[in-house]
Amino acid sequence: MSRKIIQTTSAPAAIGTYSQAVSLGNTTYLSGQIGLVPETMEMVEGDISLRIHQVFKNLSAVCEAAGGSLDDLVKVNVFLTDMDNFAGVNEVMAQYFNEPYPARAAVAVRDLPKNTDIEIDAVMVKE
Repeated sequence: MSRKIIQTTSAPAAIGTYSQAVSLGNTTYLSGQIGLVPETMEMVEGDISLRIHQVFKNLSAVCEAAGGSLDDLVKVNVFLTDMDNFAGVNEVMAQYFNEPYPARAAVAVRDLPKNTDIEIDAVMVKE
């Protein structure tokens, strides 16, 4: 199997030495997304829920570029600088996913890129 690099202008450009996603066979590994607006590469300001929505929009764009959708995600990793925002993640996530939900981990971290408060990465499998 050969690797396929996934890239789309509908999600923020990589801000480091990584690809937006890499597919191998029917599995795609999505790099972490933060609340950057792709067109401006500026962070969404205001309440964290606005950044969470932007993160899911960015993940969705990468999924689509890889030939899938958020419904094809099997594993989601959520990184938060404040676990008090966990309930907000659940609220917003429920607007983007239907049952059965993907497996998920939520991890508290000290810092995230661009001093944001949330980052999410994921694994997508297309059958």
